[in-house]
This record gives sequence, structure tokens and C-alpha cells, in this order.
Amino acid sequence: MESSPSRRTLLTALAAGGAAAALGRETLAQGPTPAPLRPPAFRGQHAPKPLPFDPAKLPGLSEKLVRSHWENNYGGAVKALNAVEQRLDALLADPELPAFVYGDLKREELVRTGSVVLHEHYFANLGGDGKPSGTALELVKASFGSLERWEAEFKRTANALAGGSGWVVLALNLHSGEAHNYWAADHAHAAVLGAPLLVLDMYEHSYQMDFGAAAARYVDTFMQNVLWDEVSRRAEWAQKARRA
Repeated sequence: MESSPSRRTLLTALAAGGAAAALGRETLAQGPTPAPLRPPAFRGQHAPKPLPFDPAKLPGLSEKLVRSHWENNYGGAVKALNAVEQRLDALLADPELPAFVYGDLKREELVRTGSVVLHEHYFANLGGDGKPSGTALELVKASFGSLERWEAEFKRTANALAGGSGWVVLALNLHSGEAHNYWAADHAHAAVLGAPLLVLDMYEHSYQMDFGAAAARYVDTFMQNVLWDEVSRRAEWAQKARRA
């Protein structure tokens, strides 16, 4: 005996409801739908790079100082940059937000980016024997007249920042093709088109634990630990980039 139209309608509705319930159970088992992935500029997923050397084996620099610098100052900059990028993404969605408020956060993005990049260069150019060689040696001779003249200016620039904050950066200027020792008062100071070759952190957190206020001793110790192979690698990259 055939089912009546009303019975067939009821059975169809029940079947559909059962399928929907099953689909719902499957969705719950799979978990909530993930949020759409932010574009790279707003992702905020930077991770600290591990130290490329044993922090207990840098002559004249204590393991405690190096680890504290890496974990607290560099690690803090990475966390701050991630927070800033994600916050920029959220604020961009607010059409009523005043531009100057957004601009304040953009300044923080610049500062935190500079801190992350400069710290990564700083740690990566440590762990060597401090003996200049290779492409970097030839470059400083060509730009400064001699290794001794370059080193004298690099150290004097560093000591000018003693007791305060900032960076000294030996960089290849991709515009002029010349190498210069650049003075930077904070993380946001950099020569336009300057490719960092050798980076020295002159913020007090980088030396106070070991040297107190004797910044000049820290500068001398830093020079004894420079990994010149890394400086030469950067110089070769920068020279190729300028020719490209």
C-alpha cells in the first residue's frame, strides 16, 4: 500500500533532519571553523631565532649577560612586534579610528621591527675570533683606507653612545656603494639603503651586567668576539644586491 502524500512528506522531513543532525555532530567533532589567516603584514607570528653559538663560550662576556639579553630584550622585541602587527590588523577594521591613533602604532611597528632585525644581526655576528678577513676586510680597507682607521672610527662611534642607548652599524650603502659606520640613537635610525654588515648594540642592557658603566671595555670585548665570516657573507650579499 502506497504512503499518503502527508506521510511521505513527514518521512522526508525526518530523514533531512537526521542528516542535518549527523552533519552537526561531525562539525562539532572537527571543532570550530578556524579564523581566516591574516596576511603576512598583520600576522604577528615572528619567532626568536636561536643563538648561533654557545653563550658560555664568548671570551669576556658572561653566559648570564648573553642569555638575559637574548631572552628579555630580543625576545621581548619579538613579542612586542607580534602584538603590534595583530593590533594594527584589528584597528584597520575600525573606520572611525582617528588616523593619528593608528599612526602611533605604526611608529611602534617601526621601532619593534628595527629592534628585532638589529638584535638578530648582533647575535649572528658574534661567536668568532675577532680577526678580520675575507670580503669584509677588503671592503673596509677600500672604504676607510686601512683596517686600523676603520676600527678607530667604529670604536669612537660606539663610545659616543656610552651611557645611553643606540647602535653602531657598519653598513654598505647600496646607493653609493660605500661602506660607512653609522650612528643610530635607537632602533628606528638607519641609513636609507644601508645593508647592515656588522652590528654593535650599545644599549646598557647589552653590557651593564658584566661591565657596569665601563662601556669602552665592552666595545673592546665585542671586537674580540666578532665572527668575520658572517660579516663577509653579508658584504658579499650586499654587493650582489647592489649589482642586481
